[in-house]
Amino acid sequence: MIDGYMVKEYHQPVKRYCQTLNLKNDPQLIALYRKAHSEDCAWSEILAGIREVGILDMEIYISGTKLFMIVETPLDFEWNEAMAKLAKLPRQEEWENYVSSFQNITKKDCTSSEKWTLMERMFHLYEE
Repeated sequence: MIDGYMVKEYHQPVKRYCQTLNLKNDPQLIALYRKAHSEDCAWSEILAGIREVGILDMEIYISGTKLFMIVETPLDFEWNEAMAKLAKLPRQEEWENYVSSFQNITKKDCTSSEKWTLMERMFHLYEE
């Protein structure tokens, strides 16, 4: 999208986590994966669980089979603690098993934090 994407404004400092994951190289599966994440089809329990563990916003971008996720949280957010809690919330395991069929992963029955790879920031627009 050439016009860019609006970003939420927060009345507090936040931190950001970025992750990546690959989908299977199958246009039909990718279309189904996109549909599963659409506003009309996303599972309400999954959205509620993401918010329940303290995540303020989550976005997933796609280019071909490559996914890129941005997660924004409060400064006191503890990633490992939140991901452990998320894995135990209602329907989360069912969701992870469902989306695994689209994802290019080697091991089934993985939690979200086991499938997605956290990325290291290597550049930002440094202060002048």
